[in-house]
Amino acid sequence: DNWMWPRQTCDYSVFRIYADPNTNGPAKYSKNNVPYKPKHWAKVSMDGYKEGDFAMTIGYPGSTERYLSSYGIREMRDAENAPRAQIRGVKQAVMIRHMRADEAVRIKYDSKYAQSSNYWKNSLGMNKCIDSVGIIRQKADFEDRIQEYQKWTGYLKGKLDFEKMKNLYATRFDADKLSTVWRETFSRTSEFNTRALTLIGMMPEKGSKKAKTYYSFPDNSAEWDAALDKDVQAALIDNFRQYVAKEELPEFYTTIAEQFGGDTRKYVDWLWATSVVMKSGKKITLTEKALAKDPGYQYAKAVKAVYDKCRSVINSVYEEIEEQERYLCDAKVRYEQELPHYSDANFTMRLSYGQVGGYLLGGEPSGYYTEASSIVRKMEAGEKGTIDYQAEPVMKQLLSSPDFGKYTDKTTGKMQLCFLTNNDITGGNSGSPMFDGNGNLIGLAFDGNWDSLSSDIWFDKRLARCIGVDIRYMLFLMDKWGNAERLLKEIGVK
Repeated sequence: DNWMWPRQTCDYSVFRIYADPNTNGPAKYSKNNVPYKPKHWAKVSMDGYKEGDFAMTIGYPGSTERYLSSYGIREMRDAENAPRAQIRGVKQAVMIRHMRADEAVRIKYDSKYAQSSNYWKNSLGMNKCIDSVGIIRQKADFEDRIQEYQKWTGYLKGKLDFEKMKNLYATRFDADKLSTVWRETFSRTSEFNTRALTLIGMMPEKGSKKAKTYYSFPDNSAEWDAALDKDVQAALIDNFRQYVAKEELPEFYTTIAEQFGGDTRKYVDWLWATSVVMKSGKKITLTEKALAKDPGYQYAKAVKAVYDKCRSVINSVYEEIEEQERYLCDAKVRYEQELPHYSDANFTMRLSYGQVGGYLLGGEPSGYYTEASSIVRKMEAGEKGTIDYQAEPVMKQLLSSPDFGKYTDKTTGKMQLCFLTNNDITGGNSGSPMFDGNGNLIGLAFDGNWDSLSSDIWFDKRLARCIGVDIRYMLFLMDKWGNAERLLKEIGVK
């Protein structure tokens, strides 16, 4: 359900902060610590909201690129998002097959799968938005106006150079794409890859006297499944071929062809069985001589060489590209100096205000909230095999109640789960408080709709929506499922 509307899953966590009993300040763990007593806190609203009501979010997004050039957005779309989505799709298909076949495997990989699918779907959605809104064309048209402005004012003449920027991005494009492909194929995608590349990093540099001489991998076999990891590794090695010319593939592809008849899975089995990499607890001598015949180490060296070559090209133009992007930002501010400038807030507090309300979804009104019966329907489907909505029976029982009492919305008569606003949030904003016009807490921002996925680079005020979890739903579960009556009393729920 990530980045989708209607939305039933509601992401939130509840934490208790403990403090020193004498100072009400930070303290190491002690059974004598007491709940922290803040001077101020957000008052919770049980009144809810209705369409058109004021809504405000405040929090810390991650990194955004609102001022990025058309060249940078094209690179993001084609050299980063597209290959990331394709490769993660391959990996996730293997993972889910194993996870559905074995509950123990599902438990081990559930969070890993969720993390992978998170940015798989993000990449797909962002590229869809880039194309449907025509962001690259809009950016290019704006850059044409900046060039005209530059011609008649001379501003940043000799510094901001669009032809230079275009050529610099062209120089980096293929290397940036292959770097993305490399990360998605080899970096932390299987236990073997993680260990093999870790071993490369452990190797002492020439002339180093303080480096480690030996290393051994701890036994973490409870965290991974060999059959799943081997299948993923083999599938991704095969998938990698489409991105690299045959003559530029690492040497181990020749080994796969000549010694294993082109069967990558057999090659992976051989790596796991013969390399010191997967022998937990075994002391490994960190010298080239000792590892010269180890197939896992040689595999890692060949893989690392591909990455190093990419980084060399990327690093050669990185600073010049960043300089041109800064000049473009400077020119934009000067060109629009009489207009308000929308902040490109990066890792800093962002306050956004707007209204509760839906949008047109497929030409029809989206609605501005979801309610309890809709998640019950998904739970019922979950019992028939949809993993995402499998839940303990008590959850279906609680959310099927005919009367939600004080947690019922006064306007709709429903128990509401999620709601929409047109506030501007981006990645990193999850958990940001959402306030009504009286400064009372009505929910927490935790997601956006499909059309908000371009918000890192472009905020579409017509279609982008923030999805919040209703504070009353959170309190209902704290009450009826968590039996946390004393916490509700502290929060001020009556």
